[in-house]
Amino acid sequence: MCGDPAPCAGGGRAGHRRAVAAFLALREELAAGHGVPAAVAHSPVASRQWVSDELGQSARTVAARGRAASEAWLRRVRRATLGAVWGAVLALLLGQALTALGTGWTGARTAALGAALVLAALLTGAAHAHRTRGGVLAPLIGEDNRLSTSRTVAAGWLLLTLYALLFLAFRLVTGADRIGLGAARAAGLLTAFALTSAVAVAVRRIVWGRVLGLRLQKVRADRPRAVDIVADDDGRACLTDLQYVLVSGVVLVLCAVRLADEPDRLPGPSWSPALLVAVSAACYLAGKCLEGGRPAVLSVVRSREPGDLDAPIRTGDDIEIRGAGFVPPGADRPDPLTRLVVRIGAVHVRVPLVPVPGGFANPTDSSLTVPLPADVEPGRVEVWVVTASGAESNRVTIDVVD
Repeated sequence: MCGDPAPCAGGGRAGHRRAVAAFLALREELAAGHGVPAAVAHSPVASRQWVSDELGQSARTVAARGRAASEAWLRRVRRATLGAVWGAVLALLLGQALTALGTGWTGARTAALGAALVLAALLTGAAHAHRTRGGVLAPLIGEDNRLSTSRTVAAGWLLLTLYALLFLAFRLVTGADRIGLGAARAAGLLTAFALTSAVAVAVRRIVWGRVLGLRLQKVRADRPRAVDIVADDDGRACLTDLQYVLVSGVVLVLCAVRLADEPDRLPGPSWSPALLVAVSAACYLAGKCLEGGRPAVLSVVRSREPGDLDAPIRTGDDIEIRGAGFVPPGADRPDPLTRLVVRIGAVHVRVPLVPVPGGFANPTDSSLTVPLPADVEPGRVEVWVVTASGAESNRVTIDVVD
């Protein structure tokens, strides 16, 4: 939870909704020019700083309530996923019972139920071990608190492989004469499983290496969402992720149908579907190697108000920093925006939040406006940006005159 009990009071989903509603109401009120104290209203600089501080405090309250809501959500989703697992076992039992009315109960039906029960028990044990991290979903959640596409796909192939092996083991126990476990039969299934598992390991290494190399910005999400599997960190649909999930899902369904059709053989895909999974995985990996980028400062100019004369940059002026990547994907929420910092020489300047109806005029992904503090000495000074992800931009030198 949070250190301050006040923001966390009434935590959970309802508390988070109230905090978000209060923040939005405050932002709209300040954007309309209301609520600014008379003591600072006479000074544009002082009023802007006061507005930014008020919004920053409200954003921190929203973030604290969000963390409490995330913990409550993880506890709820653990129960929901376990309900789904055992609900699927119950649905399988009912389906087997209904289809057995005309043909009678067979060893294949016993094996299917036995494999489902063992797999459900294993998932229940794993969920209990990770009960504070979402239960069954815990292995699928990445370090950025989002559902991982590569882990989800690999988990799907793992579950199919385990179920198929358990099913064939029960078939042997129930007296099946011949079980198809040959290398030729298993090659497609093992290839797809090994490939998707290797992709999950490689993606984790690629993302971590790109973050440390300042070639990718990652901001932690409030909580995992189902859309994370097919979307980028901003929640927008991502083609490489989407095609990887769809191709793997279709081939998984094909394998499940083959297992139902030929219950005494491993349900491995033929080489054509396996090759399709390999091509899809290669496209997904290529997308991970190329996505993102570090923030870049292109230029720094003096911010000119209407009616001002053209002049060099002086202490007390506002400067506008133009570039790209200042607000990385997933960092457009209030709390990450308050963590944007501009370094001007040795001085750290917090980027003020400037509200407008429906959003913020400052900061944006391509432009930041900050005041030049009195602590900045005249002369040549370096300027660079530190984003909410912790990444630093390149440095641009400006001339500050007396």
